Amino acid sequence: MKAIIFIVLVAISAFWLYRAANGLIKPLPKPEVSNNTYWGPGKPVNYEAPTDIVPFEIKYDQTIIDDLRTQLNRTWKFTAPLENIKFEYGFNSEALRHIVDYWRDYYLVKWSAHEDYLNSLPHFKTEIQGLKIHFIHAKPSAEARKEKKVVPLLLLHGWPGSVREFYDFIKLLVEVSEVNDYVFEVIAPSLVGYGFSDAATRPGFDILQMAVVMRNLMLRVGFEKFLIQGGDWGSIIGSAISTLFPENVLGFHSNMCVLITPLDSIKSYIASWMPERFIPAPFFYNHHFPLKDKYKFMIVETGYFHIQATKPDTIGIALDASPIGLAAYILEKFQVVTGDRRKQEFNAMDKTYKLDAVLDNLMIYYLTGSATTAARFYAENVASDSKAMSLFRVQTTVPMGCARFKYDVPPALDWSLKDKFPNLVHSTYFNQGGHFAAMELPVMLYINFQEFTKKAIAD
Repeated sequence: MKAIIFIVLVAISAFWLYRAANGLIKPLPKPEVSNNTYWGPGKPVNYEAPTDIVPFEIKYDQTIIDDLRTQLNRTWKFTAPLENIKFEYGFNSEALRHIVDYWRDYYLVKWSAHEDYLNSLPHFKTEIQGLKIHFIHAKPSAEARKEKKVVPLLLLHGWPGSVREFYDFIKLLVEVSEVNDYVFEVIAPSLVGYGFSDAATRPGFDILQMAVVMRNLMLRVGFEKFLIQGGDWGSIIGSAISTLFPENVLGFHSNMCVLITPLDSIKSYIASWMPERFIPAPFFYNHHFPLKDKYKFMIVETGYFHIQATKPDTIGIALDASPIGLAAYILEKFQVVTGDRRKQEFNAMDKTYKLDAVLDNLMIYYLTGSATTAARFYAENVASDSKAMSLFRVQTTVPMGCARFKYDVPPALDWSLKDKFPNLVHSTYFNQGGHFAAMELPVMLYINFQEFTKKAIAD
C-alpha cells in the first residue's frame, strides 16, 4: 500500500512539475490591443486624426547653434582617467575632451552643411493617434521603378540611434544595382518619443503600442503590405508588428535577433555543450558562447538599461541639461560596440562610423530634447502591466531573416528563433560588424537584406 501511495505522489508531483514547466515554455496566444488608442495631449471626445501628410524640414535657428557652441566653450571641470585606463570605467574624459573640441570648433562651424545633408532625404510628418510622427519617405527613381520590382519597406531604429543611422543604407535600397532584384520604397520613422516625433503624454506606451502606431503609419502612407527591417528596439518592434499584424507584413529582417524566454535560456545552455549541432561553423561559436562571458558582457554594459527602466526622468533631466553629459552617455554606446579590437582606441568611432555621422545622431537628441522621452520607453516595457515581454512567446508565420554581426549583443540560435518564427527563411553570421550595422556596414547589410527579400517574397 505504501508503494502505491508513493507512486501516486510521484505521479502527481511529476504532473504539477510538467504543468509548471509547460506554462513557462509553451507558446502564448496573441494579446488583444486597440488599433486607435489616443496618446496625445488631453482627452478629446470623438477624436479623428487628420490624414494629411506634410513635408518637414530639419531647420534650427543659428542662435540655437551659437548657444550650443557657448555651452561647449565653458570651462569643463573633468576628472582625469585613472592611470592605464581607457574606456573600462565608461567614456574616457580625455577622449571626450578632444571630441568636444572637434564638435565645437569644426562640426558646428559647418552646421548648415550637416543640416543640408540631413535634409538630403525627403522628410514628412503626419498625425497618428494624437501624435505627430516624423518619417523619411525615400522613393526609387522612375527609371528604377521600370527596371525592378518595388517593395515597401518599414525601417526601424532603436536607442541611442535615430533615422541618421540609415542614410547610406537607404540610398542603396532605392537605387538599381547589379546585385539587387528589388528596389524599395522606404519609410523610416523616428520612433514615438525619439527625435522629431512626438512623445506619448501618459504611461503605458510600450512595444505593443509602438507597433500599432508604426503599422498605422504604413497604412496612412498607403501600404497595406510591407517588409520590415530593424535593429535594437527596431528589431523588437518589427517582431511585434509581425506578431500582431501578420496580414500586413511580407517579411521581417533583423540584425539583432534576440529572444527573451525561459525556453531560449534552456536551449542556449544545452547548445553550449554541443555547439557543432546548432551553429554552422566553429568560427561563429563566439557569437553565442561562452555563456558566462556573454552574461558578464550584458551585466557590465547594460547599466543604462536599469537606470532607464526604473528612473528615466532622472537621467533624462541630466542629459537634457548638459550637452557634454549627453555626448558622454550616448557616445559610450557607440564606442562599446565597435568591436573587441577597436573599442579601447580613442579614434574607434571615427574609424568605424565617421565621427561626423555619430555627431549628427547626437545632435538629433540634443536639438529635439528627447533624452527623457526616449529613455521612458525602457520603463514602459518593464512595467508590471505591460504585455511587451510576452510577445516573445507568441508565434507568427511571417517570413523571418536574421543577420548576426559579431560584436552585437548575443543573438538567439536558429533552434530558438524557430519557436517564435517557424518560417525562418534566412539565417546568416558575420565575423565582423556590430550593433549599428546600417551605419557601420551598409553594403553588407544591404546585400544580406536583398538575399532575404528574394526568399521572403519570391515571385
